Amino acid sequence: MSEPGRDALASAPGTPSVPERGEPTVVVDDVHLTYRIIGKTQRGGAAAALRRIVLREAAPGQRSVHAVRGVSLTACRGEAIGLIGPNGSGKSTLLRAIAGLMAPSRGVVWTRGQASLLGVSAAMMGAMSGDQNILLGCLAIGMTPAEIVEEYDAICDFAGIGKFVHLPMNTYSSGMGARLRFAIAAARAPEILLIDEALATGDANFRRRSEKRILELREKAGTVFLVSHGLGIIRETCTRAIWLEKGKILLDGSADSVVDAYQKRHDPRNRKAIRPDTKSGVNARVYTEPSAI
Repeated sequence: MSEPGRDALASAPGTPSVPERGEPTVVVDDVHLTYRIIGKTQRGGAAAALRRIVLREAAPGQRSVHAVRGVSLTACRGEAIGLIGPNGSGKSTLLRAIAGLMAPSRGVVWTRGQASLLGVSAAMMGAMSGDQNILLGCLAIGMTPAEIVEEYDAICDFAGIGKFVHLPMNTYSSGMGARLRFAIAAARAPEILLIDEALATGDANFRRRSEKRILELREKAGTVFLVSHGLGIIRETCTRAIWLEKGKILLDGSADSVVDAYQKRHDPRNRKAIRPDTKSGVNARVYTEPSAI
């Protein structure tokens, strides 16, 4: 299966050859994602709420947000792909669609294998202890009871929560909860791992261990998507980066070339248009939009 624009890029005169990649694991084809939000408004009371339910009327102040606008991409086995862009650019929304948690309003998403979404807001049972959440979380990602027993100590050590593992999750700090979520999700190499800012919380030692684990997952022929505002993490752990802005892809190429372009674009001293880095032999695809670049 060919990636949109990939064949044309490979045949363009003077363009370096496109390296061979593994089999496709995720294909996003012209995907649009829209969700509804409700703004502040006057309370209408129980009678008004009942009327809206019976007549199926929209709630006052409700509006639609077109978060992702016609995104197409292909991810292959063995790739680690960083998603970068300003807040509100559609990164997390796109991950939710790939994970099957949000249906596109237009377009389609295909995945080969199970996609596991890990984020700082990933569901955990706050009233249950850490070890109970380890059991439930590992069962949810398909591990057998024997595998859980074998990996339990490694998960606890990786999360670094010590004796707190026996306390309820709602007593944990945000960093402790994020570390435990990552440790559970990374206990088994999933076919598609989606990480949404889970490395943003935690000390430098945990970030180093997390980055090493991502590299191990990639080497096991899985596919990793990483959303992060930490551009250094994207450079160190990803083979490829995709720059999203206002719900559209602006640039897709090697991690270093895309991060360099992103930093130049958002440096107030540099407002020049972005171009592919042909000198470094990197294949980067530019999506030009006058209003965005």
